Amino acid sequence: MSKSIDLPDCYNYKPTITITPCAPTPNHSLYLSNLDDQMYHRELVNHVFLFKKSVKVDTLKSSLSRVLVDYYPLAGRLRTSSEDENKLVVDCNGEGVLFAEASMDITAEELLIPCITQHKSLKKLKCKGYTKKILDTPLLVSQVTRLRCGGMILLVSLSHILLDGIGMSQFFNDWAHLTKNPNSNLTIKPYHNRDMLKIQEPPQIKFPHPVFIKEPEHTNPEQNFLMWFVTQTVVQTSITFGANEVLRLRKQCTTSSFKYVTDFEVILAHTWRSVTKVFNLSPTRVVRICFTANFRKKLKLPKGFCGNGFVLVSAESTVKDLVNSNNLDHNIKCIQQAKSYLDDEEYIKSTIDLLKDKTVILNESIIFYASQFNKAGIENVDFGEGKPSHVGPFGSDYCCMFYPVIGDPNAVRVMLSIPKNMVDNYHRYMVEIES
Repeated sequence: MSKSIDLPDCYNYKPTITITPCAPTPNHSLYLSNLDDQMYHRELVNHVFLFKKSVKVDTLKSSLSRVLVDYYPLAGRLRTSSEDENKLVVDCNGEGVLFAEASMDITAEELLIPCITQHKSLKKLKCKGYTKKILDTPLLVSQVTRLRCGGMILLVSLSHILLDGIGMSQFFNDWAHLTKNPNSNLTIKPYHNRDMLKIQEPPQIKFPHPVFIKEPEHTNPEQNFLMWFVTQTVVQTSITFGANEVLRLRKQCTTSSFKYVTDFEVILAHTWRSVTKVFNLSPTRVVRICFTANFRKKLKLPKGFCGNGFVLVSAESTVKDLVNSNNLDHNIKCIQQAKSYLDDEEYIKSTIDLLKDKTVILNESIIFYASQFNKAGIENVDFGEGKPSHVGPFGSDYCCMFYPVIGDPNAVRVMLSIPKNMVDNYHRYMVEIES
């Protein structure tokens, strides 16, 4: 099936239902850290899993009810804090999550390309109860769609306020585990308490935080890259880097000053260069990217912590330094310097304190935001009939997502929306790697 062809309609043969925890759960108000309660987290994140064989729907519903006993905040609702009207809390009241079942006249093989390219008609797979409201609405919405070939596609929308990428992967794998092993318990229980991430009193902002700025009174379209994604037609791109491509990129790291360079750093450096080229900016223009940096080990967070355990760090450079070189040394140096802020745990605390101010927003000069899912284990989700033939996001326009490639543990799929008139050049810059 061509990516330009719309998917057939979904047939919802049963009404959407509410799934609640199958046993009593704690009833309390859950504190959310400033890292959880950020404006850009106030939405549901969509994940698509494509399976060649389906699992009985009643089994999925039963195991979802069971896993919600351990992940009970997901069955709650977001409320405004009684102590601070600008802050959210989770009312852990067990109201439940939404679950729908449907069918579609298509095969798993025919769905693969539309899934990889995040075709716009994938929205047909969303549960009918999906809403962009965040207060007093379900924090998890899912739909399982049976396919003509006997496979299934599962689209799950989860609250980013409650779970980061590692937490989401943990949830999916735990749900799958309890589906295959209904009489078992989880080896590592999810840890929900965020008290260790509370702000310092008084707040101590000791570091510069170029990722964030005060919300300006007037937006400068010349400086605001986000406006490109709002005002122009964008196209989802998906480019795969296998072991050979990564090796060729590594050969562009020519200096011996790097102690160690990760695949993520190499591919991110190359993507930053490629995106900057397609925008055809002034050589003296400063361009920033930001990306997630996990601090679970640094702060010794408890095993199973599934809240937002990362901060955003920012790398910046002039255009001429980014693009006027045949090697990636400068780009990688900028990225590693940004990551080095995490060597000091006071930087993490400083970020948490800064975000008490709800008027700060992502810096408008950031060209894209990158998030790494390819090391989270999300590709291992197995509900009992095998691992997925595809797993990926849907509807993540401004975010550059790094996802695993099913069947190739050494490969990475880079998924990013690009303005339609720039797609061809972007693809050319990304795939033409000089040795």
